[in-house]
Amino acid sequence: MVTTRFAPSPTGRLHVGNLRTALLNWLFAKRHGGRFLLRLDDTDPTRCRAEFATAIEDDLAWLGLVPDARFRQSDRLDRYEAALHRLAAQGRTYRCWETPEELELKRRLQLSRGQPPVYDRAALALSEADHARFAAQGRRPHWRFLLKADDPHEWVDLIRGPTRIDPGSVSDPVIRREDGSWLYMLPSVVDDIEFGVTHVIRGEDHVTNTGVQLQIFAALGATPPAFAHAPLLTAADGKLSKRLGSMSVDEFRARGFEPMAIKALLARIGTRHAVEPVCDDAALIEAFDLADLGRAQPRFDEAELAALNARIVHQLPYAAVRDRVPLLEAEWLAVRGNLTTVAEAEAWVPVLRGEVPPPALGPEAEVARAAAELIEDVERLGPESWAELTRRLAERTGRRGRALFRPLRLALTGRESGPDMAALLPLIGRERALARLRRAAA
Repeated sequence: MVTTRFAPSPTGRLHVGNLRTALLNWLFAKRHGGRFLLRLDDTDPTRCRAEFATAIEDDLAWLGLVPDARFRQSDRLDRYEAALHRLAAQGRTYRCWETPEELELKRRLQLSRGQPPVYDRAALALSEADHARFAAQGRRPHWRFLLKADDPHEWVDLIRGPTRIDPGSVSDPVIRREDGSWLYMLPSVVDDIEFGVTHVIRGEDHVTNTGVQLQIFAALGATPPAFAHAPLLTAADGKLSKRLGSMSVDEFRARGFEPMAIKALLARIGTRHAVEPVCDDAALIEAFDLADLGRAQPRFDEAELAALNARIVHQLPYAAVRDRVPLLEAEWLAVRGNLTTVAEAEAWVPVLRGEVPPPALGPEAEVARAAAELIEDVERLGPESWAELTRRLAERTGRRGRALFRPLRLALTGRESGPDMAALLPLIGRERALARLRRAAA
């Protein structure tokens, strides 16, 4: 069964970049009838926080990206310990004793000589006596995975195509820190093996990691999953922006964006499909194909998201917003085409049911006065009332276009623009409309 995973570190809120990664994995799994897993990479106790783990799950739930299973790496430390011992028995892991300062000094020296800053494997030459001496000094080792120079880092990427990483350009990765905590490389492989992950879809900043992890899969005797590395999002100006890294899901939510707007935009930018307003996930799932993702970096534009959000709000049925708006169905259908967010619907409650301040119409008050006289003769206002009212007003006042409609709309709603008055007027009702027109005329 196709199985994907989203593996954030709970060190902060979900931002737009890793949200797109979650969405791509979720869409791929659903498109193929598979499973979508949530793995919290929380092995760094100094940076990971429980409140961020909870927030990540809440954000995914709000977006409708509900995982089929979830787990935390902090609950699986014994599995990583076992894998380390297994690799050590094969001679594929080794202890290193350099301090961060010593490693930085080596790196600077290599760069000054025009050499790639690759770890020199000095620890491989240490004897057991050397190891004992360092331990006696109170030092603690970090562990590295030994890469094979004759094992090329090659794979066919589902987005990038044939991909190769030069083994000589990559240091043996640190897999365990001096304090005993785990880094990304080994735990990720162990989890992908044991949870049956078939496809790893992530950002192109992980390409080098994939080259390294392919050797770890092989050393553990496992078939690696298929890999797909998507181009990173850029800002509207085409540049990688810090703003994208701080634009969190809770910010989108607070600003009134619909989950479907966010998903519809992130699923389609950077593909051959046009970004379109959709009201459910089915269309996104059915059309999703990794082959449609291009190599160019897609641009995330907040203005495009806002425009898409408005188009989706204009289509939302009452059932989708019933619990979020203080409106009846007819009222929602009348005003939704004038909204950019669902939350704006509340501002129309006074127009529909309450009081609006009488406008200062000046000479245009004759329109309100004449309209009041005409409505006095009407028993009830229906869908046809607006057309009949404006036709008769035009005949009586000689006004046409804006000169007629502006003062009439102002008198009835207190606003110069808004929803179609043919739908709005019956909802305002005869008595309320008559009272507003009389106040405006006065």
